[in-house]
Amino acid sequence: MARIAVFPGSFDPITKGHENLIRRALPLFDKVIVAIGVNADKKYMFSLEERKEWIRQTFSFAENFEVGSYEGLTVNYCRSVNANYIIRGLRNAEDFQFESSIAQMNRELAAEIDTVFLVTSPEYSAYSSSIVRDILRNDGDVSKFIPNSIQLNDDL
Repeated sequence: MARIAVFPGSFDPITKGHENLIRRALPLFDKVIVAIGVNADKKYMFSLEERKEWIRQTFSFAENFEVGSYEGLTVNYCRSVNANYIIRGLRNAEDFQFESSIAQMNRELAAEIDTVFLVTSPEYSAYSSSIVRDILRNDGDVSKFIPNSIQLNDDL
C-alpha cells in the first residue's frame, strides 16, 4: 500500500515554515498532498486559486506532490484520496496540546488514518499565516516569511 499523506491547512498564505515542513515530509511518503481546507464561515485574504498556485510553484520540483482542496472533515478527504497519514507541524507546546486533541478525535473517526507530527525547524517557529497577514495589512514586507517563489501584489 502506498504511503499517502495529507498536509491540511488554510495556507493563507503559505509560509516558509510550511515550506520547510513539506520539504521534510516529501522523502518520507510516496505522495504528499497539500490540501487547502475551505471553510465557508472563514474570510480569507487570498483566493483559493492564488493559494493553490503559490503551493504548486513552491513545489514544482517534486514528483510525489499534489495540491488539492476540500470542505468538511479532513479524515473524509483523506479517505477520498486514499491517504493513510495526516501531517501536522508543531511550533511549540501549545501547538502540541491543540494538535494532539485533534489527532485523537481524528483517530476515533478514522482509525486507519494516523497523524504524524513534525517539529518546526527553530528558525521558523514564530512564523504563522495569521502574523504574515497582519504584517501585510499594515504595509509591512513579508518577503522573508513566504517562499521565494511567491510574488505578492503591492496593492493588497
